Amino acid sequence: MELPNYDLHCHSTASDGSLTPVELVERAIGNGIEVLALTDHDTLSGVAKLQNEKCLGLKLISGTELTAQWNRRVIHVVGLGVDFQSEALITYLDNLAKLRQERSVRIAEQLIKMGLPDLLEDAKGIAGEGIIGRPHFAKAMIAQGVVSTEQQAFKQYLGTGKKGDIKIEWPSLERVIEVISQAGGIAVLAHPTKYKMTFTKLRAVIKSFVEAGGKAIEVSYPGMTPDHHYHLLRIANENNLMLSAGSDFHTPSQGWTDLGKFPPLKSKDNHVLAALL
Repeated sequence: MELPNYDLHCHSTASDGSLTPVELVERAIGNGIEVLALTDHDTLSGVAKLQNEKCLGLKLISGTELTAQWNRRVIHVVGLGVDFQSEALITYLDNLAKLRQERSVRIAEQLIKMGLPDLLEDAKGIAGEGIIGRPHFAKAMIAQGVVSTEQQAFKQYLGTGKKGDIKIEWPSLERVIEVISQAGGIAVLAHPTKYKMTFTKLRAVIKSFVEAGGKAIEVSYPGMTPDHHYHLLRIANENNLMLSAGSDFHTPSQGWTDLGKFPPLKSKDNHVLAALL
């Protein structure tokens, strides 16, 4: 099939993006995108907000990016084409929201122990109606003059291994794929080369992903090398996985990416859009 201009992975203020869902759609239209999947972390609230909006010819695909656990490692799975009114998915996401709220309290408490002010209410205010996470605490730190940049906040307080990096016992990879399937969606393994694994270990992840019912894999996104792209295309073909791609866009301030901006696919066979459109 002739593929339209598309982006199947991006974020709004419903999770950790800086544009509202409506602003995101306006930017996508301005960038010439014809098919857009909004895939906020562990929520469908942004997708729900767009249901009554006029998208000016843009085809909107309901999506979410769910956090999963595989062998004590965090893996992200994008659900594309999910029913945003699915009771199974809504219940699942409500439980995750409670886990995230509990974690935010623990993050604030840990930062206080490190000598920082209580940032919980500030972080909640920054998150607004969105899912609260570490990026919101980073922004609260900047507002209070604790740090100058988000990068500094993560390097000193919130990044992996730091005291403000409070872990959640995320659902298993199998459970995440199950709930996406229950909601009528397609489970897509997100940005596989960003997990800092060898390709041997990544193949083990993909084996588990396929065995659990995963159907697609992202083979193009910002920051990947051409060599990685070819490796992922080969792996997709070996496992009969559909191809997906997206910008993982969060904010216009990240100059290295934008909606619709990712390396062109060297193969368009078995693309996930064929199953979605």
